[in-house]
Amino acid sequence: MSTTVGTDDPDDPIAYFLEDLTYHGKAERTRDAYGRVLRRFETFLADPERNPSGKTLTPSQATHRDCMAWVHTLRGTVTDSTIASYAAYLHRFYAYMTQVGVFESNPMTLVVEELDETIEKDPTRREISVDQMRSFVGDINHPLDQALIVTLLKTGMRVGELCNLDLRDLAVDDKEVKAAFDSSPRPQLAARPNSLYIDSEPAVGKEVNGEKRTASNKRKRATVIPVDEELQRVLKRWLAIRPDNPSPAEPLFVYTAGEWGHRLTPRAVRNIVTEHADAAGWYDTGGDAADNVTPHYFRHFFTTHLRDRTGDRGVVKYLRGDVADDIIDTYTHNWGGQVRSTYETNIYSVLK
Repeated sequence: MSTTVGTDDPDDPIAYFLEDLTYHGKAERTRDAYGRVLRRFETFLADPERNPSGKTLTPSQATHRDCMAWVHTLRGTVTDSTIASYAAYLHRFYAYMTQVGVFESNPMTLVVEELDETIEKDPTRREISVDQMRSFVGDINHPLDQALIVTLLKTGMRVGELCNLDLRDLAVDDKEVKAAFDSSPRPQLAARPNSLYIDSEPAVGKEVNGEKRTASNKRKRATVIPVDEELQRVLKRWLAIRPDNPSPAEPLFVYTAGEWGHRLTPRAVRNIVTEHADAAGWYDTGGDAADNVTPHYFRHFFTTHLRDRTGDRGVVKYLRGDVADDIIDTYTHNWGGQVRSTYETNIYSVLK
């Protein structure tokens, strides 16, 4: 079935999309990358000896089966991460054209749900069990250090996203915490108590919530992540000693030494994690990234263990911030019934 609708359909949907990227301010290099991938896909569709239909097709006529077949042709010619990038480009193309009404559906939606290159288990990485991680966290005494590491372990967020958290991004159903701070959580958290808001907006050099940022968030869309009892406990312990700070943004995590009260940087978080990982025998200066435990390792740990427990790749991708608009909307609209319930049922314990 054709995916084209309306009477104002462009003769060349790819050129239409690339032109709109220009209007949206995308760099020439980005537009060229999209163009190369989309034209490659277009060439595949136009060859009846290569595409599954056995006919000459246009992008507007492609089905999810045609898209999957094209992705399959990439295997063995480029790396898995490149395949994931190409699929993301095609998914973005169809999602946008559907949103503006040129196409009626996105055949890549099912394909990206099945693709898992970006969060596959990495067999070369150090394997750490939940019990081992629980012992590791139990040996961390400083409230800030423990709060940082438990937040990374429980949410799978990136270190830059952790550093960009403000007090308004946290909602906890605790009278003492609410009484201690003047700021209120974001409106997006009003109906979602015990949760964290991970914004997609912060970027290096950009002013957000009254403060110029030194780290970037890499989420495609903002995400709301549940805060379970353990994370709430360590965050409350940290907030009880959190120094006052000069920023109007009121950062959640700040220095307790050196730049007292100022927002933590990704380098500071990496140093904290490295110190504790080294004490546990999980870090070797100059060692391989696959062996060393770093903030990014906690994202890998979160993905691996939560996906194994839930069997729900969609929810895990939502929590990681890896999914595009049409998929993330599904989980956003059914956040309490699907995301929170799945998370709370399956999240592992890291406190003794």
